[in-house]
Amino acid sequence: MPRRQRALPLIWPKIWLVSDARNDAVLEAALARLPRGSGFLFRHTHLPPAERRARFERLRRLALARGHWVALSGDVRIARRWGADAAYGSARLLARGPALPRLAAVHSLREIGAARRARANAILLSPVFATRSHPGASTLGPIRFHLLAARACVPVIALGGMTAAKARRLRCARWAAIDGLSGA
Repeated sequence: MPRRQRALPLIWPKIWLVSDARNDAVLEAALARLPRGSGFLFRHTHLPPAERRARFERLRRLALARGHWVALSGDVRIARRWGADAAYGSARLLARGPALPRLAAVHSLREIGAARRARANAILLSPVFATRSHPGASTLGPIRFHLLAARACVPVIALGGMTAAKARRLRCARWAAIDGLSGA
């Protein structure tokens, strides 16, 4: 299967749809609604390995047909083998592996430092607002989000309770959502 190569410097998409068990049934429609050239972050860690791979392949083809970036949650080696444009995960998970763009999940200044050491090319900073993924969890809020984002030294993607309206209010160039982009 031919793979496309991303040219450096990386120009990260402004909008990212994040997959989850609860939005699985609407992912095809959500991918079709995204603006051309958006990002798709495939997690689906709830599926057994063979089912996860098959679901990834199906959604990857749809995403690529719309010109979207595709990031795979997990090990960098697996993301490269599966033909993803990037790998997504904790700094610990991204620290080793072949050359491939890395999106690190971060929640604190300490994790921003770890992401930098793991060679992350961008970070998903969360949770900005209250989210169904982590009910009752403390949030960063706009002020803390911007303070942390200023220390990142790489592009920052806001995650957690995000919608288009909240992204405008936050004045954030890049954002990602599960429910806010899928209607799940």
